[in-house]
Amino acid sequence: MRVTEVDFGNALPIESYGPDFYRLGGEVYPAPTLFAPGHSAAWGGYEDTETLLGLAGQIDVLFIGTGPEITPLPAAFRTTLEEAGLALEIMASTSACRTYNVLLSEGRRVAVALLATE
Repeated sequence: MRVTEVDFGNALPIESYGPDFYRLGGEVYPAPTLFAPGHSAAWGGYEDTETLLGLAGQIDVLFIGTGPEITPLPAAFRTTLEEAGLALEIMASTSACRTYNVLLSEGRRVAVALLATE
C-alpha cells in the first residue's frame, strides 16, 4: 500500500481539538469558532448570524458543528442562513472537523462553524 501526504495547498486544516478549543495553523482558537480557507474568526454561536452571512457567495457549503452530538438548529437561525443562499450541513463538531478537512484537501470552497465538543 502506498501512503501519500495530503496536500491542502495554501489552506490550513484543523489540526486538533479539545473540549473547548480548536487548533488551526499552530494557533489555538476557543470555541465557538469559524474556519474558512484564509479566514478564522470567533463565532458567537446561534445568536451570531452576521459572521456567517459574510460567507454567502464565497463558499459552497457551511458545516455547522453542533457540539458533542448532532442537534437540530434553531429555526430562525437556519432560515436566516438559508435565505442568504448558504447551503448548510449539520453534524457533531468532531465529524464537522473531519469532513471540513477532507473537502478542504479536495480544494472545495467550504467553511465550518463549531460549537464546543463538550
